[in-house]
Amino acid sequence: MSYHNGSVWPHDTALCAMGLSRYGDRDGAARITAALFEAAVQMDMRLPELFCGFPRSAGEPPVPYPVACMPQAWAAGSVFMLLQACLGVTVDGAAHEVRIRDPHLPVGIDHLRIDNLAVGDARVSLKFDRAGRLVHVKSHTADPTIRVRRR
Repeated sequence: MSYHNGSVWPHDTALCAMGLSRYGDRDGAARITAALFEAAVQMDMRLPELFCGFPRSAGEPPVPYPVACMPQAWAAGSVFMLLQACLGVTVDGAAHEVRIRDPHLPVGIDHLRIDNLAVGDARVSLKFDRAGRLVHVKSHTADPTIRVRRR
């Protein structure tokens, strides 16, 4: 058990998922997101600053690091980067544009809604639905200047 050797830091893990996503590996980003989601479920949806990186046993929760802060702000914030990495979402507020490229949903999450996503001074809602290996996206906004582009 070590603070820096082999421990899992959700915020660093989210950075890794974003890196995979930027290189086009949305499946890898989705696998990382699913694993952290499974860990969060075992921790009452309150990600700690870090937890131990011991091998997992079936049905067993992650091993908590004894003095980790929980919840931890940067761990809680990592969820947004993980979603961005999986869904391939980029927001350009100045251009009033949302770009979605090759969205993937983590295993166990077949439907996901993001309501009132800020895009500049406007808002958009996005709905992601899995259909086999594809993820379909629907958007809704009352502001006609908002563009949602799927690539």
